Amino acid sequence: MLTDILLLLLGLVLVTLGSDWLVDGASGIARRAGVTEFVIGMTVVGFGTSMPELVSSLFSALEGHGDLAVGNVTGSNICNVMLILGITGLISPIAYSKNNIRRDIPICIAVTVLLSLMIVRWNPLGAPVGVSRWDGLILLACFALFMVYSFKTGKEVPELADTAENTENKDQKGTSVLKAVLLTLAGIAGLVVGGRLFVDNTVSIARALHVSDAFIAVTMMAFGTSVPELATCIVAALKKKNDLALGNIIGSCIFNILLIIGVSATVSPFSIETLTRVDLGLFLLSSLLLLTAAFCFKKHVLSRADAVVYLLCYVGYVVWLFSIQ
Repeated sequence: MLTDILLLLLGLVLVTLGSDWLVDGASGIARRAGVTEFVIGMTVVGFGTSMPELVSSLFSALEGHGDLAVGNVTGSNICNVMLILGITGLISPIAYSKNNIRRDIPICIAVTVLLSLMIVRWNPLGAPVGVSRWDGLILLACFALFMVYSFKTGKEVPELADTAENTENKDQKGTSVLKAVLLTLAGIAGLVVGGRLFVDNTVSIARALHVSDAFIAVTMMAFGTSVPELATCIVAALKKKNDLALGNIIGSCIFNILLIIGVSATVSPFSIETLTRVDLGLFLLSSLLLLTAAFCFKKHVLSRADAVVYLLCYVGYVVWLFSIQ
């Protein structure tokens, strides 16, 4: 138990350092590539912070634990929006752009609905069934389209390139292409290794306490694999890079569904037995909350009041999970 706790703490240290490097490196890449920090957050950072979910879900699927694979993704998306974006919004309110409202968040909602329908085998009133190899291939095809579309539509607006904030950013050290790429790679490596250490040892501690696999998947494992997103978003918020934080969350949610479930199901189709309608309902609600926050309280801003609502929803979900154990 003591060894597990020490390795868990080491994982947290690596995640913290990795998130700081990743934010700085990704911001540098965005400036050099001429794309917005939001798009870099949604693609490069989103991919990097989703690596722990990819590893965990893929191995779960290969070992025949479909519930762990899907529970990890659904739980991670719930955690990403309700807990991580909630904490980030409390630190620094996040402004939504028109593209966020009209394009990015609707895409996230659409892929969430798509996976939910696949899980219940296109029958919203039926019990969860599973995800087939064909479902996985469809998700991967959607992922490829999403990546192409994101970079084609994510160019930075020229007239905004010379604002005071961008001028200040250009003067910051670490803006060379090589250094930005190295920081990004080092950050991703720190997040992947640290996140893996955190997940493995969190699960070991939970099992030593006789906690069920289903509960581990949608809470501890989901939170553990979301630690990179949490660390990255907190660092981004503290550095006033809210576009990167929001892009990270939306990108991670989309990556979790299209890439992680897509790869896992294509390699090894899996059935689902213990995922409940409440889990699926919260999974859908998490994506819808991204959009409703744009119109509640302060318009086009994820305000601190929205963040409190997110956190209360997450606390309620965790309390419900404890009540059914």
